[in-house]
Amino acid sequence: MEKHFKFTNSVIGLPLFFVVFLWFVFWLEIRFDFDFVQNGIYPRSFSGLQGVIFSPFIHADMKHLYNNSFPLIMLLAALQFFYAKQSFQIIGYGIIVSGCITWIIGRENYHIGASGLIYVLFSFIFFKGIQTKYSRLVALSLAVIVVYGGLVWYVFPTPDVVGENSISWEGHLGGMLTGFFFSLYYKTPEYKKVIKYDWERPDFDPSEDKFMQRFDANGNFVNLPEIEELEEQQELLSYYTSCYPVIYELCANKKNESKPES
Repeated sequence: MEKHFKFTNSVIGLPLFFVVFLWFVFWLEIRFDFDFVQNGIYPRSFSGLQGVIFSPFIHADMKHLYNNSFPLIMLLAALQFFYAKQSFQIIGYGIIVSGCITWIIGRENYHIGASGLIYVLFSFIFFKGIQTKYSRLVALSLAVIVVYGGLVWYVFPTPDVVGENSISWEGHLGGMLTGFFFSLYYKTPEYKKVIKYDWERPDFDPSEDKFMQRFDANGNFVNLPEIEELEEQQELLSYYTSCYPVIYELCANKKNESKPES
């Protein structure tokens, strides 16, 4: 399965392009005095639906953009390297689905930022690695939860701080749920372990295996019961011997030839 993990230019190019584009949008907003905040998600309003597409590319300030840039680079690179076949679908559909969830459950305020996508990537990589049961992907899941495990606390409602921008926990929750759903929906049969031995099958019964019958409950090697050996010997004897009496009949040695006529 190691052949599925290939380092390509997209492993670095995809996250860099995405993050550079975010900084470019932020530069346009500052340079030309645009206000893209109103293009974010405004829940349960028709005009607010545009934010489902645009909100991940809009950030309130430099700190907001900086805090989202590094997790995006790391998680997008991990997604592209380990799940290259599903990466673009996870990113595209993840933005749409998590944005729709935010539009439904969000507070009546503008929701902006790429944090929803970050939670999609975090949730998908973590849950999918556990589900595959493949050692390298499980290790990736553990690494993600160690580095970004603190993100879990931000899917719960947080009190608003006066004078500061509030955290969109609705977007975080929508991203977390979307990533978990995608981990169940998108299959990765290429990482499925190939069964080589009978004991690896889920329906394997040790009691019917001839080799496993040689071990007791404590794992000690034992011989088969003597009763079974006697039954085997009786079967062999009955196969090579006859239980019926044999009666021999002696016949005169006569040639079965007709006499010549005189």
